[in-house]
Amino acid sequence: MSHLERLRVVFRSSLSLAPDADVDGLEYRAIPQWDSLAHMSLIAAMEDEYSIMIDTDEMIDMSSFAKAAGLLEKHGIGAAAV
Repeated sequence: MSHLERLRVVFRSSLSLAPDADVDGLEYRAIPQWDSLAHMSLIAAMEDEYSIMIDTDEMIDMSSFAKAAGLLEKHGIGAAAV
């Protein structure tokens, strides 16, 4: 499974979305499920999935699926282009 597909699974799971939900264009607070509490859960799930530590500035800046993918790239995780 590609890093992006793993990220999609993390997003769907953390935000309680359908297994086939399209998350590639998703942005923070664009859906009711992605509120501040879910954002912290999503950050924790990404840290667990990829064994990385996301700092406070990165947490604040991660406002979309695309930015999450870019964050993975910054941490040296595979081809993260959306």
